[in-house]
Amino acid sequence: MHIGKIAKQTAAALLVTTFMIGGSTQASAKPIDYFGKNKTYGISHLTRYDMSKIPDQQENERFQVPEFDESTIENLPSAIGKDKDGNTIDLDVWDSWPLQNADGTVADYKGYNIVFALAGDPKVGSDTFIYLFYQKKGDTSIDSWKNAGRVFQADDHLKTNDQILKDQAEEWSGSATLTKDGKVRLFYTNRQPWDEGKKLYGKQTLTTAQINLSQPDVDSLKVDGIEDLKSIFAGDGKYYQTVDQFAAGDKGADNHTFRDPHYVEDNGHKYLVFEANTGTKVGYQGDDQFNNRAFYGGSLRYFQKERKALLDSPKKNLASLANGALGIIELNDDYTLKKVMKPLIASNTVTDEIERANVFKMNGKWYLFTDSRGAKMTIDGISDKDVYMLGFVSNSLTGTYHPLNGSGLVLQMDLDTDDITWNYSHFAVPQKKGNKVVITSYMTNRGTFDDQHSTFAPSFLVKLQGSRSSVVPDSILDQGQLTID
Repeated sequence: MHIGKIAKQTAAALLVTTFMIGGSTQASAKPIDYFGKNKTYGISHLTRYDMSKIPDQQENERFQVPEFDESTIENLPSAIGKDKDGNTIDLDVWDSWPLQNADGTVADYKGYNIVFALAGDPKVGSDTFIYLFYQKKGDTSIDSWKNAGRVFQADDHLKTNDQILKDQAEEWSGSATLTKDGKVRLFYTNRQPWDEGKKLYGKQTLTTAQINLSQPDVDSLKVDGIEDLKSIFAGDGKYYQTVDQFAAGDKGADNHTFRDPHYVEDNGHKYLVFEANTGTKVGYQGDDQFNNRAFYGGSLRYFQKERKALLDSPKKNLASLANGALGIIELNDDYTLKKVMKPLIASNTVTDEIERANVFKMNGKWYLFTDSRGAKMTIDGISDKDVYMLGFVSNSLTGTYHPLNGSGLVLQMDLDTDDITWNYSHFAVPQKKGNKVVITSYMTNRGTFDDQHSTFAPSFLVKLQGSRSSVVPDSILDQGQLTID
């Protein structure tokens, strides 16, 4: 037997003994390996060591979401809809995404920019449906956006033979692409209701449809029906947690996510990148996560110290359940599932929720972005008020991905949630030239004010240079602006 192996076994035994003497509930019949396993599962990880750098970085102006003048913020004028009684109301508008070309740049649809957005009654939290807004190319003001109304008719999902769609309760975020033959293809999240009596637990499913548009006149667009509405994927259990796995666990503390499908093409292949949670074959949730050095990063000493602190932390249970991921699947040409692939990024022990997957190629590099909230995280120095955009870079779509700026931090904002200029759902829109991206988001929380609604936030610019990013000073644009071309 090697001396190193003897030392390793001794260290493990001493650690278990120490826990037992201290009366800790962490001791178990199975000895804990003090050196830890180091299993990456062949995927990239948002590690605790990377995230630990963020509190010291986030005060740097490179990463600060710009301050906005509250007096200049307008509700989106065209965000008009109906309440359940048929009365005309002003809508809240939050997560939005542009119609994009296959490379991520903003598509030109017959001279218009098109944006899909979640919108609903400010007084009804479950009122969440997709609307289509459009604007003439060259216009940038918030007043120039027109509203074509809801994308789907209320009963569209009932007209299919899709059993998952039959139970749809809400339409959640996604993406949209302009196909080579000029069609508008939408990807979104079908969200089922929560009804434990019927064994419905808010299942989220990646879904698609072709959106048909017409032009009643030279100044307007109209949603003229949909085609090919169908479910694509809701998890396989091995690479991605299913709602059934979630339902069998701690539903009170766990956070099941399977949403935000983002369409991308590479070398003639079609893909969706999306938010999820890891499955059983790529590092599932549970206390066994605490023994995997791959989730911690840093040195052996860091792992040992951080692991002990985490086991003693009030966020231990949250960390045990944390297994957020950005997943990827390949699609057939008819947008059905072709291949389930390993996640691009996982955030085991760090957070259960990394939202709004967004990936594109720029200047020879692939950039992958996600939004997350400090309230969902388990890292010391990150507060519940902190809101982040995190970013990663790779030489290929499928990785390996490395954190931008050494930590993954791209944007930080820590306003009170009842501030009119509070913003979230930051989305990076690549431009056709150069190394700048336009950052869009929404502003003002739903239902917080009687007269101020969730609306398009002012856009601004971020510059990408290899593995570095930085907010461009004095680059605030119009509310909802998509391009600087």
